Amino acid sequence: MNYPMVLLVSVALGVDAFSVAVSIGLSGIRPREMLLVSGTVTLFHIFMPLIGLSLGLYLGKIAGPMAGIIGGLILIAIGLSAIWKNLRELLAACTGKVSGGPDGMILDIRQPLSLLLIAAGVSLDALTVGFGLGALQVDLLLTVFTMGLVAGVMTGLGLLFGKKLSYAFGERAEIVGGLILVIIGIQFLR
Repeated sequence: MNYPMVLLVSVALGVDAFSVAVSIGLSGIRPREMLLVSGTVTLFHIFMPLIGLSLGLYLGKIAGPMAGIIGGLILIAIGLSAIWKNLRELLAACTGKVSGGPDGMILDIRQPLSLLLIAAGVSLDALTVGFGLGALQVDLLLTVFTMGLVAGVMTGLGLLFGKKLSYAFGERAEIVGGLILVIIGIQFLR
């Protein structure tokens, strides 16, 4: 896998963090808290795929030529899951069955446990994607640092612009991220 593909996957993973950050930004956040949230998400986006990549590299050695197909299928599954989840949420919001927006947030980033849960939540896809990328035998350190840096920057941008962006834009951004993962996964199947 070449670096532009790693960068695209990193952006796709960062969309979750961006969307959550938009919600947090809409509810108001101080500059110090922005750095704390962005830094925590960055660390989680480095360590979660590192664990997944390590497991995936082991699978890549065992699976041989099937590793690319396995990695592609994993990326497609994650992308389709993200698309389905967000389309279902948008439909529910349009029909009035779910209240949206930051006012419904249960977790408060000012609480350490809540911050860790938020960072872990937006990084779970990175663990699974890391597993798929590891099966493709990518450069481990470059990949995880790229994922972390991109997620941290996207989190910071989401927080900064959260007050100016609507809740619906964040939901559409996750759908775009899912589409990017599906397209990349299809490329691996060729």
